[in-house]
Amino acid sequence: MNAYFLVAIGSALGGVLRFWLAAVMGERLGAPHFGTIVVNVSGSLVIGFIAAFGPSIFTRQLLMIGVLGGFTTFSAFSLQTLELAREGRWALAGANVGLSVVLSLVGVWLGHLCGDFVRR
Repeated sequence: MNAYFLVAIGSALGGVLRFWLAAVMGERLGAPHFGTIVVNVSGSLVIGFIAAFGPSIFTRQLLMIGVLGGFTTFSAFSLQTLELAREGRWALAGANVGLSVVLSLVGVWLGHLCGDFVRR
């Protein structure tokens, strides 16, 4: 199957999933940037899990580049952080950066551990 087609289909699916999950979690947690953090951390968890299996070209193109590329939202994260800083909400902007980076790294690590466990 054409690599561009796989990436396009995956990106569309990931984008819709991101839109839904970020809205739901942002509403439940009380602020849009929290929904973005949930999306980035869960995307990191899933990509770590898939990477642990040594994904095929198909899996890499469809899931890792396509779905997860469309799903994770570091451009939205960057804009939301800038907006918080421009509003003078420096502590919240810093917390947004710290939580996003640290929790996403923990997510990819845990996903990789889970993938290694399942693969064995």
